Formats: sequence, C-alpha cells, structure tokens
Amino acid sequence: MTLVTIPPDYDERVYAGWLGKCIGVRFGAPLEGWTYDDICRNVGEIDGYLNEAPGKVFKPDDDTAFPMILIRALQDHPAAGYDLSPQQIADTWLNYLGDQQGTLWWGGYGVSTEHTAYLNLVSGIPAPRSGSIAQNGAIVAEQIGGQIFSDIWGLVVPGNPALAADLAARASSVSHDGNGIFGGRFIAALVSAAFQETDPLKLITTGLALIPSDSEYARVVRAVLDFHAQHPDDWRACMAFLQANFGYDRYPGVVHIIPNAGVVVMALAYGRGDFSRTIQIANMAGWDTDCNVGNVGAIMGVAVGLDEIEWRWREPLNDLLIAASLIGTRNLLTIPQCADLFCALGRALAGESVPQRPRYHFRYRGSTCNFQAQGVGGRVIETRQSVAVSSEGTLQISVRKLGKKGELCLFTRTYYRPSELGGNYYGAAFTPLLFPGQTVTAEVYLPADAPPTLQASLYVFDDHAGERHQSIGQALTPGGWQTLTWQIPRLDGARLSQVGVVVRNLGADWETGAFHLKALDWAGVPDYAFDFSRERAEGNTISQWTKLRGYWRLEGDARYHGSGPGLCETYTGDITWKDYCLETQVIPLIGDYHNLNVRVQGALRSYAGGLGPLDTLVLYRKNGQDYTPVASTSFPWQHGKPVLLRLSAQGPRLTLEAEGDEQRAALTWLDPAPYLHGQIGLSTWHGSHTAYESVRVSPLALQREG
Repeated sequence: MTLVTIPPDYDERVYAGWLGKCIGVRFGAPLEGWTYDDICRNVGEIDGYLNEAPGKVFKPDDDTAFPMILIRALQDHPAAGYDLSPQQIADTWLNYLGDQQGTLWWGGYGVSTEHTAYLNLVSGIPAPRSGSIAQNGAIVAEQIGGQIFSDIWGLVVPGNPALAADLAARASSVSHDGNGIFGGRFIAALVSAAFQETDPLKLITTGLALIPSDSEYARVVRAVLDFHAQHPDDWRACMAFLQANFGYDRYPGVVHIIPNAGVVVMALAYGRGDFSRTIQIANMAGWDTDCNVGNVGAIMGVAVGLDEIEWRWREPLNDLLIAASLIGTRNLLTIPQCADLFCALGRALAGESVPQRPRYHFRYRGSTCNFQAQGVGGRVIETRQSVAVSSEGTLQISVRKLGKKGELCLFTRTYYRPSELGGNYYGAAFTPLLFPGQTVTAEVYLPADAPPTLQASLYVFDDHAGERHQSIGQALTPGGWQTLTWQIPRLDGARLSQVGVVVRNLGADWETGAFHLKALDWAGVPDYAFDFSRERAEGNTISQWTKLRGYWRLEGDARYHGSGPGLCETYTGDITWKDYCLETQVIPLIGDYHNLNVRVQGALRSYAGGLGPLDTLVLYRKNGQDYTPVASTSFPWQHGKPVLLRLSAQGPRLTLEAEGDEQRAALTWLDPAPYLHGQIGLSTWHGSHTAYESVRVSPLALQREG
C-alpha cells in the first residue's frame, strides 16, 4: 500500500515551507514574550523585520535548531520508516544534544518541559513515559514545545495529514502529553495537507479532525473558527476574544500551548491565504511570537509556494540557518541543505530513489546558499539565482568594470565565531566545515561574451592567520563549463572560515558581464594539526570544538585541558569522515581515564582508546550512554608523564598505539558491527583531568609513509 505519493513540485514546496518557518522565527524572535498590548503600545504595526543586532548573524533559535535534531531520527533508524518509535526519537535527543547545554531552553527540572524530559531520559526513564502527564504532571506536559517542533513531520510526509500527525505525536510524546501532543498532531497535519490544499480554513478543519474533539486544544480551535465566521474582517476583535477566554492567566506554566494555538488558528483564518499578512497577524498578536509565526510560516510556505513569499522576507536570511547541536558542522547550515535533507528522507520513506546533490547548489528558485560576492578593482552589481545558462540553476554574479588585475571573489562561510552572532542564548559552537588536506571542487561557467583574459582559482581563508590560500589560476574559456579542483595544502594551526572562487582579470577592463557558479563541494580526509596556542575560549569550550560535558579550557602554553564528573568529551571534525588516523600527546594529570575518540557519531556512538586503570592501554566501543572495553593490554604510565597516543580507523579495524618513556604498546580490534564514519574527539572520564598538547588527524596513507 502506498502511504505517500511524492508530488512533482515536492522539492520546491519543502524549501518554501522550511523557508517560511525560518522567516517566521526570525520575524517573531525580537518580540518573544511580549503581549499584544505591549506591541501595540511600544512598537505599533509591524510589517517587516525588527533589527535587534545590526551587522550580526541571526542567532540560533530552538524553534529551528531542535527540529534539525529530531529529523535525524529518520536518518539514524531507516529501517523503522513510518513506524519510528518514541524511544528511537528519544535516543536522537540523547545522541545530538549536549548535556544540558545548546539547542534548548534549559530552564530547570519541572519548569522547562524539554529539560525535564531530557533528565528523565538520561536517568533511564523511557519514552513516552519521559514526557507523560503521569510522570511530570499536566502543567509541564502541556507547554508549547509539542507544537513548535512538529512542522518537519508534515514536510517529510506530503499529502497524508493523518500519517504526519501520527509521526508528530510520537515525537511530541518524548517530552509532552495531552494537549501538548494534540498540538504536534495539528501542526504536522496542516503542513502535510498544505501540499494539496491552499485554503487555510480547510487546512484548519483537516487538522481539527485529527485531534480529540473533547480536548481543550479542539475547543480553542473551534472557538476561533466560530468567532471568525461571525467577524471575518476583524482579527483584533478575535485577539481580544482570545485574551479574555484563552489567555495566559487561564493556563499555568511558562508558555502554555492553548493560548498560542489560538493565535496560530487566528492568523491562518484572518490571513486569508496571504503569506505576509498571515505572519504579520501572528506576530502582532504577541505571546510566543517566534513559535507561532514560525508555525504559520511553515504552513503557508508549503501552501502558497515561493511565488507568494516576498523577496523582502528572503533576502536578509541569505539562506543561512544557525543551529546549536553537539555536532559542530551541523550548526552552520543553509536552508537548501535543510530542504535537501527533508526531501531525501521523505523520498526514502515513500520508497523512492534519492538523488545525490552537491553540498552547495542553486536548484531552488531564488536560493543563494549564504554566498557573498565582493569585487576588488571592479564592482559587483547583483548576486542572484539564475536559470539563464542551466535549467538546474546557478548563482549568477553580475560585474561591472573589472579592471586589469581586478578580482571577483565569490564565497560562503565555513566557520563563525559566536561573537559574530546577534545573540547566543542557545549556545551554538562551531566546527569548521572543511579542513586542510581536503579536496574542493566547483563547477563554473563564463558566458561567451566574456574576455579570454579571465582565470579562476579556488581558495580558502584562514581566520587565525588572516590569510587567503588559493589554487593556481586556471584559464576560463568563454562559453563553456569548467570544473575547478584543488586539494587544500596542509596548513597546521589554521581555522578555515571561507571557501570560494576568485576570478582574476589579466587583461583589459571587463566592462560588463556575469560569472556563474553551479555547484561547490569537498571531500576527503584532512591532513591537519591543531595549534592550541592559536585557539581561544568561545562559549563553554574553545574555537573549533564542541563538547558533550565537562570543563574544557586552555591552560599554560598550548594545552587543551578537560576535567569533570561522568564522561567528559569534546569533539571536532565532520561526522562523514571515514578512514583516518588521530594522534595526540596526552598528559594524564588526575584519575584513570585519558582517551581520544574516533568515528564519533554523537553522544551515544563512538570509539575511544587511551590510558586506563592499572597501567593499561584500552580500546572501548560506545553504544548507548556507557562505553564497553573491547581490548586491552599492559602499558605502564604515570601521572604527569606525556604519552603519544595514535588511534586509527580503517573499515572495521581499530588500531591503538602508545609511546612513552621508552615504553610501547599496541592493540588491534575488528568490530563485527562497525561504525564506519564519524568525528574525532578527546575524552576524560569519571573525575579525571587530562591535558592534550597536540592533536593531528591525517589520512592513513600518510601515517604508513611516516
């Protein structure tokens, strides 16, 4: 039986839906927690973004950051399909959330619904009991979170609102119950139905049919619909009705779902199918603005599509989305990358083939993928998505009067410092998206009327040194497509914050013209050594690294220290890395557990190896919240004495080597069910304190040659 049929315009509608979500969250964020009266009195009519932090990147927000974690449950449990369970979704929480930091509001047990559920899960309380009224009480269980994170289930299940509602209910049940779950069902159903229906009133009716008719959630939906039927042209009167009959004063807790559900329904009903008007009404209404505007933005984005989302909402975003998960490379995303993930998962669920796409492409109309263009010795007129030279889309950069030796730089960011964000309440930490040693490729086009004196190079920018490194210039042939390829050289101690293409003019002025980028990507294992003397404290860890838990800091001359109770771990690199060698100089200072990690796939899945109790060298495998020793051998070590540790991963084979004080030891283990990719990390456990003097990651071939 076919549960879902993927529509022909699926990709673009998903992009429009997630774009609408991101627009809504950004639009509503500055007014979060304000009442309707506060907004009317202090701001007035709102018809565009309020600029909280001029010159800064829009901060991470839980409304978009947490869905980008939840959706990974489908990726990590592909065999489950539409039968994905609450516990599998709960495991996704535990795998990609830092321990009570990042992504969510950690407001305290019994206060924050998600914080409460997380601590329940960590302590062994399974889902869905972790979010149940029986466990946590109705006040905690019926806050707004079940609603605000549920758009994604409609995006991956187009045209089947009942199935989308079921998936959302399972996801919401990890942390919510009662009306909290009904809100998840309602929102997911509307998003799914919007692939086939554009009338907001019909969408609301569809969602209403999928929640219990005797619930408080259904009561507020019906009340708003009834009021709208009697007063179809006065949303402000409806808002007064909501305040009087379903206001915050009637529902306990920090942010209850019912008043905000009323705002969502009101905005959809009175917005009359107009994207801008709908999100403006939701924002003017106040209460949990970023959540409510984000929900209606997602629903309306799918329903009306890109043509009805005004460019003024899109341009400031530049397709950038900042998240705050444990995986640093997943905290710097583009909206097209999110859409690609949703579409791939939706197609996989429906049993369809999944197309492979480069990291950066421009297939979505108007997409820019957070690229920027700058001219040196010439002026950039415009940067926009185009289908002029390819039906698949390119990023077209129009230039005027690029003189001899002038340069046109087209780039995207691969690293942000937290200080560049407009705020960082949710604790985003970043890992560079690419590293020295990896190979970058780009597909470019120069129109036939361009001069033959142009050449192009791929380049990266080292934020630590303030230097640009680039490939040898390649002559561009007007009227033809060309592929640029470059392996970034070894740049120890670098922090790569940009990657792009530089076009240089070696001849007479290029008066007017255009340059097209169709795709940009990279692959391969890095060849790179960290220089901790160049790193600095950023948030609760250091630049280029994230952490699961523990106190991680720089001390002394170029040493990275970790200590604390439990399993204290810090990570860097990309979760897609496969075979490589990790090498570090370890100084055990206190305690019995001093390790490095490879193939880290989050907090629940990784390998570790290092110095263990009773003068041992130990290999571990983690599948869950604890490590299991899988191999060990004798290796005398002492506190305060440096040891060189080398941990290699090649297919199912793990090899751990140690050298120190003329002592050597080695271990090899074959995993019958191996993790075949993952980040690198460092870890110190159970009250230990470890210092790391150097860290290098490199291809296995280089290690064999060495």
